[in-house]
Amino acid sequence: MSQVPAATRTLRVLRFLAGQPDPVSLDRIMRACELPRSTTYHLLNAMIEEGFVVHLADEHRYGLGLAAFEIGSGYARQEPLQRLARRPLAGLVDRAGHSAHLAVLHGREVLYVLEDRAPGRPPLVTDVGVRLPAHLTASGRAILAALPPAQVRALYPDRSAFVERHGTGPESLSSLRALLGETRQRGYATEQGEVTPGFASVAAPVLDHNGHPVAAVALTFPRGTWEETVADGVRTTALALARRLSGSAG
Repeated sequence: MSQVPAATRTLRVLRFLAGQPDPVSLDRIMRACELPRSTTYHLLNAMIEEGFVVHLADEHRYGLGLAAFEIGSGYARQEPLQRLARRPLAGLVDRAGHSAHLAVLHGREVLYVLEDRAPGRPPLVTDVGVRLPAHLTASGRAILAALPPAQVRALYPDRSAFVERHGTGPESLSSLRALLGETRQRGYATEQGEVTPGFASVAAPVLDHNGHPVAAVALTFPRGTWEETVADGVRTTALALARRLSGSAG
């Protein structure tokens, strides 16, 4: 039992370092992780020995080591997000009778990483591996609406960032902000024929334990067949996937 607090502190330090754009000083790590100086120093030395942290002696700073990169690479290889999402997505398709997909944000695009096509439904452009402009898709809007405003502003600095697909959708940061505000108020994102004419989508973000959007669950259906229960089902599925990602059963 005595090792549990040490493990918790170690993970706290690693999580903090992973969130920094550059290596940081010992004092910053102490303050951010609320740890005594001696404890922080000993934890860092232990992680240096195991390769999870590197000490830049000339700069008096600490950064992530190669072992931390290997952990991240292993996460990508195992595709845990897709594995965890398959069952909830299949359940959503069974209940709604429409095709569903899972997407992640990649720059100003969404990348579709999982699709579950409903029986008898036509193939969609949102196939696995496809990238689409985030501001035009329900999935992208769901994720963008859950990001800090400063991050959205950095992604869309000017009008050149707003590409067209069918001549519809936001064309400026102000119009995108208004759209994302409506999305947050509603609790889910929508798009009406902006990706594929004749089809609409509704999406909800999948949030991690810090409230950061790691993905979005979306359902696509023919325009004119909208029901509020569709949005409820998508939000319920996104919440269920978030719980699976965090390891919570509740």
